[in-house]
Amino acid sequence: MTRARRTRLDSAVPGTLDKAADENFPVAPFFLPRAWRDDLMAVYGYARLVDDIGDGDLAPGGGDARHLGLDPAQGEDRLAMLDALETDLRRIFATTGETPHHPLLQALRPTVRRCSLTPDPFLGLIEANRQDQKIRRYGTYEELLAYCELSANPVGRLVLQLTGTASPERIRRSDAVCTALQIAEHLQDVTEDLGRDRIYLPADDMARFHVAESDLAARSGGASVRALVAYEAERAGDLLNEGIPLVGSVHGRLKLLLAGFVGGGRAALTAIAAAGFDVLPGPPKPTKPSLLREVGVVLRRARREG
Repeated sequence: MTRARRTRLDSAVPGTLDKAADENFPVAPFFLPRAWRDDLMAVYGYARLVDDIGDGDLAPGGGDARHLGLDPAQGEDRLAMLDALETDLRRIFATTGETPHHPLLQALRPTVRRCSLTPDPFLGLIEANRQDQKIRRYGTYEELLAYCELSANPVGRLVLQLTGTASPERIRRSDAVCTALQIAEHLQDVTEDLGRDRIYLPADDMARFHVAESDLAARSGGASVRALVAYEAERAGDLLNEGIPLVGSVHGRLKLLLAGFVGGGRAALTAIAAAGFDVLPGPPKPTKPSLLREVGVVLRRARREG
């Protein structure tokens, strides 16, 4: 990465890239080649920006709105911001030589061109956040999976494309892992999401376990809430298991990265279980030793099943 590109990336929006440290899995660990780390952070910066717009978590001051050609007051209009972001994203793929305006998209442009990335995964992330502004409850697990197809699966597909390892079977297994990571994050963030008037627990599952929305607003989860969380966590664990052959299908440092993704999801679910599946007091977070243990488990299973 050139010094100019590094400067643009580091100064894009204060705090945006720093949020990588809060993820359940390593975003761009030190052991990867520098080019991979730079590309992964460029993609992460974009994905984090999209989510921050959709969640209303942008830095104060209206800087992002100005970068996207909007009045700072429009920064509160999430749909307008997402529309402006899509316009800026399309400048990366334009054949007329246009340059994106937002620094995070400027940093993404070299990665897109070097790796011959297509717009679809990036547009999927925007569409997921548009959906968040309109749909705040999910009736069935299948509806939630369709949301994850937009909100999570594009990231895994981009990782495979960045590393030149995409294939139909790997994409299928990557989708399972990414959906599992999204579900685990939803389970950790039940209270935070409810504060945004969002519930990502399927309504039919809530009815099955006799959980009302008011139960999710309690300080601590009762037996029914905990049983529901345990059920959804088991589903996520089954999806993560589909990622074991994915880890076993690649080699070298990419194997460690993918094991980190799967192990990170397993560690998050372990933390949820260790909390007795009571996620309402706050998000159960995996410890670093737990993450390392789970990565080791994933690598051993991948070797055994490979």
